[in-house]
Amino acid sequence: MNWWNDLWLNEGFASYFEYIGASYMEPRLPLNKIFYYHILQPVLREDKEIAARSLSVREEKIKGTFSLIGLFDIFTYSKGASIIWMLSSFLTERLFFKAVSSYLKAFSFSSVNQDDLWTHIQMVVDAQNEVQLPTSVKNIMDSWTCQNGFPVLTINLSTGIISQEQFYNKKAENNTTYNNTWIVPISWIRNGSAQPLVWLDKSSKMFPEMQISDSEHDWILLNMNMTGYYRVNYDPLHLKRLAQLLEKDPKAIPVVNRLHLIDDAFTLAQAGYIEIESAFELTKYLAKEDEMFVWYTVLSNLIPDNLENILNYELYPFLKKYLLKRMLPIYHYYASIIRQSFDALSDYYFDQIYLEKLINTACWLGLQDCLNLSSEFYTKWMENPDNEIPFTIKRTVCCYGVAMGSDKEWDFAWKMYNHNNSTETDKNIMLFAMSCTRESWLLYRYLQYSLNNSLLSSNNTSMSIVISNVAATEIGQRIAWGFVTENWLLLNERHRNGILQKLLRIMENFVNTDLQIQELQLFYNTTLDEDLRIATTETLQFAKFANKERRKLIARFTDWLQKNIDD
Repeated sequence: MNWWNDLWLNEGFASYFEYIGASYMEPRLPLNKIFYYHILQPVLREDKEIAARSLSVREEKIKGTFSLIGLFDIFTYSKGASIIWMLSSFLTERLFFKAVSSYLKAFSFSSVNQDDLWTHIQMVVDAQNEVQLPTSVKNIMDSWTCQNGFPVLTINLSTGIISQEQFYNKKAENNTTYNNTWIVPISWIRNGSAQPLVWLDKSSKMFPEMQISDSEHDWILLNMNMTGYYRVNYDPLHLKRLAQLLEKDPKAIPVVNRLHLIDDAFTLAQAGYIEIESAFELTKYLAKEDEMFVWYTVLSNLIPDNLENILNYELYPFLKKYLLKRMLPIYHYYASIIRQSFDALSDYYFDQIYLEKLINTACWLGLQDCLNLSSEFYTKWMENPDNEIPFTIKRTVCCYGVAMGSDKEWDFAWKMYNHNNSTETDKNIMLFAMSCTRESWLLYRYLQYSLNNSLLSSNNTSMSIVISNVAATEIGQRIAWGFVTENWLLLNERHRNGILQKLLRIMENFVNTDLQIQELQLFYNTTLDEDLRIATTETLQFAKFANKERRKLIARFTDWLQKNIDD
C-alpha cells in the first residue's frame, strides 16, 4: 500500500489467500465452513457501532504510532478478507483471479491505493459480457471499504420489498449516528433452486421475483453460502415457514445457510430486531441435524457461557428435557466413535474442534452416559498417564472426571498440574478442572492453595484464575466470595487494582438481588480507594441492569420451552 490507511490491501488479501491456499493444498477441507468459522462470523460479531471503523481510513486520520498499531486489528484482517470473499463471489472466481493477476503484474515492485485495485478489476469486467454490475466497481466497493459497519437486510416476502439499514447491536428508533447505504449483491435460492444474482443499490427496493405465494412449499433464502457481508432479517411468517421446512427436510437448506439462518436469527433477536421466540422456533428440528458445524452455533446461542455457569432452577429442567431429546442422536453417534478410537475423527476438522461443546453441554444437562464417558477417559488416564485424553475434549473430560470423583480424582489433577512435562495450556486445563469438584471442602482447600506461592505457580495470574474458576461455579460462588472478603488485605497487597477489578467483575456476574447489590456495595465502600470505588460502583450498576435483562430473557425462554417441551 502507498500509506497505512490502505493496510487492508496487504493483510485482508493475506488472510483471504490463506484459506484459498489451504483448500488448494487440502481439497477435503470445507472452504466455506472454515472461512465462515474463522473469519466471517467473528468479525460480524465485532463490527458494531461502538468499535466499528471503515476498512480504508482517510489519510489525514492516520497520525502517530498509536494510530498505526490500532490498524492491525480484526477489521483490517478479517473484514478485509470477508469483503474480498464477497467480491470474488459476485465477480466469479475466474474473473477475480484474472483481475488480481493483472493488478499484481502492473504494480510489482511498486505501491498502490485501493483505487488501483478497483481500476484493474473494472478493466476485466469491461472486457467481458458474462458478469453485469449495476455501477462501477469503485462505487460498489467503496460502499464497503469507506463506511463503518455493515447492513442488515429486511425482506417482506409478500411484497418482495428489501430494505437495508446499518446493523446496531441494540436497535432503537433513534439510531441515526450513521445513515449508510451499501450496494449489496444478493445471491438467493427459491425452493432449493439457485436464482440469478440481484443488487440492492438503494435504501429500499422492490424485487417482484421475490414475492411468494401462501403455499408452505414456497420459500426463499438470501445470501447463499454466506458470501455476502450482511445479515438477513426475514418477516416472522417466513421465518416460521423456514423453521417448518427444517423440520421436514433439513438438507433442503445448505449447511452453511442452516448455520447462518440460526446465527442471524439469534443475533437479531438479541439486538431487538425480532422476537426471541422466532429464533427458538428454528431449534425444533435439531434431532435431524447431523452437522457438528451447525450444532456448535446452536449451542453457543442457546447456552452462552454466562448461562452455563448459572444453574437456573426454573429454566434448567425444561431446557434439559427439550435439548437432550434433540441432542441424543448426534451425541450417541460421536460418543460411540470416540469410545472406539478418537483417531477416527482425524480427517474431520470441525468434528474435532466442535465436539467439546457438544460433550460439555450433554454433561452439563446431566446425561448419564456423558458423565460416564468423562469418568472412563479420566480413570484410564489416572491408571496410566500415557493414556492421554484427546486434547480437543480434554478440558471438559477433566472437569467432569473431577466432578464425578472424590479427593482421589482431584489430587490426580493437582499432581498433573505440577508435573514437569505440563505445558502452560495443560496447567490452565488442570486449574479449571480442579474448580469443577462438587465437594465444598476441596474448593476451600483449593483456594487456600492459591495463596501459597510454593504450591501454585508463583505468579498473580494463577491465583486470579483459581478464584475466577471457583467463583464461576454454582457451588463455588459463595465460597469464592467468602474467601475474597476474608483475605482481602493479602489479595490487595499482591494484586493491586488490575486483577482485583477483573475479580470483582466476575463476582458481579452473580448479582441478581438488591440484597446482593447492597452486600457488594458495602464491601466496596469499606475496602476500596475512592477512584476504584467509583469505577466498580458504575460496573456494579451495569451488572445489575445486565442481569435484570438476562432474567427477562430466561423467563421468556422458560415460558417458550414449557409450551414446546413435548414437540
